[in-house]
Amino acid sequence: MTNKTQHDKFKEAAKELDCNEDEARFDDKLKRVVDLKKAKDKKKIIEGHNA
Repeated sequence: MTNKTQHDKFKEAAKELDCNEDEARFDDKLKRVVDLKKAKDKKKIIEGHNA
């Protein structure tokens, strides 16, 4: 039995889910999430003014 660290378990699970360790790719995906959140927040603000 091998004693894997939490980090090792996380990396193994990520690889099983076809995740990528490329930092530039991660940054691109993160930017999309942040941009989407900003758009939703902006929409909520606009809708709040119309209420």
